[in-house]
Amino acid sequence: MEIVWHGHSCFRMIERGMASVVTDPYDDSIGYSALKLKADIVTVSHDAPGHNNLDAVKGGEVHTITGPGEYEIGGVFITGLSTDTDKKKKADGKRNTLYLFDFDGLTVAHLGDLDHVPSQAQIEALGSVDVALVPVGGGGGLNAAQAAEVVSLLEPSVVIPMHYKTDEVALKLDPVGKFLKEMGLGALKPEASIKLTKSSLPDETKVVLLDHKSG
Repeated sequence: MEIVWHGHSCFRMIERGMASVVTDPYDDSIGYSALKLKADIVTVSHDAPGHNNLDAVKGGEVHTITGPGEYEIGGVFITGLSTDTDKKKKADGKRNTLYLFDFDGLTVAHLGDLDHVPSQAQIEALGSVDVALVPVGGGGGLNAAQAAEVVSLLEPSVVIPMHYKTDEVALKLDPVGKFLKEMGLGALKPEASIKLTKSSLPDETKVVLLDHKSG
């Protein structure tokens, strides 16, 4: 499968013979140029302009998923899990949904705007995660130290940072360098996209930095 990052928390995931997926499409208020994407499935982690611009995604019949549940569309199994605690719900009313995508045994977890380290029981409920798309820049999501802790709990094969400061982002977020430092890494060269198969996954957790693709 191929994963392309379009900036912020928006990814496009494509696997031959299966439905294509776009996560958290944003509007141009966050600083990135407007999106124009095609997909069969769109997931929204929470109701905010940086994550819920459904008009940015077109397709013959676009299936929209905006909350917890179990779904099977075009060969892709999707599990939406609420990451909210009762305390968080009362405090700010934000509802965040984490999505686990299963592409014929290759699993990708999009953590949305997760803003706290989940319990061990919640981590175990996810099962095996091959690829984790993790917010690392603070703001409404995990900060660098929290993100590194979540990665150590999830133990994915591949980690792709998201939701951090870039030259285009107008939001107050930390740069990805803070997360890389927490992971004991230096600067990484961004890749245009990543292509993965179950057999090509690394034995130890690898952080992959993606260059955001506009439009």
